[in-house]
Amino acid sequence: MIDLYTWTTPNGRKVSIMLEELGVEYTVHSINIGKDEQFDPDFLKIAPNNKIPAIVDHETGQTLMETGAILLYLADKYDRFMPKGAERWRAIEWLMWQMGGLGPMLGQAHHFLHFNPGKAAYAEERFAKEAQRLYGVLDRRLEGRDFIVDEFSVADMAVWPWTSRFEWQGIDMDAFPNVRDWYLRVAGRPAVQKGYHIPKFVSEIPLPSKA
Repeated sequence: MIDLYTWTTPNGRKVSIMLEELGVEYTVHSINIGKDEQFDPDFLKIAPNNKIPAIVDHETGQTLMETGAILLYLADKYDRFMPKGAERWRAIEWLMWQMGGLGPMLGQAHHFLHFNPGKAAYAEERFAKEAQRLYGVLDRRLEGRDFIVDEFSVADMAVWPWTSRFEWQGIDMDAFPNVRDWYLRVAGRPAVQKGYHIPKFVSEIPLPSKA
């Protein structure tokens, strides 16, 4: 019913986790970004911005790129993982926070702190500090809550895969106990565990040292 074009990145894992949580049928197509497969002309017809993931829903004919749009589409189609009323906008708010802040900033932290350490001291300091700040924002939001908007939602599925690379970001999860506990809570979900390993197994889900 749904074709998923994806790779083993935080953005890719958002959608595979969502599909696993929904329990719907989907077919996985690996787009190896290490081999520039995202620039293949056939993939560009689906995702003009040459980024994974993307979906094609053969039931509706809908083709979508951009994880925020995909998550909202799936939540609306299946009427799941999106709160009702005012909390709907709270979930969208935190989804946009991930799309506009957490993802891009942690992506830069990966680039400078994990893949290219020692090449740009200013960038390393800037993005390490921003990573700490963003984790602090999330930690405060999770005070007294099991999930970002109380019930498990698209907000958690968008944010969690980025925090699963906390080691790349130089983050000590024990410094953010609310995030740590939420992270473990989400990581314990069977659908999250399965979705994390789509399209292939790379490594076990990273866990905080005291987990």
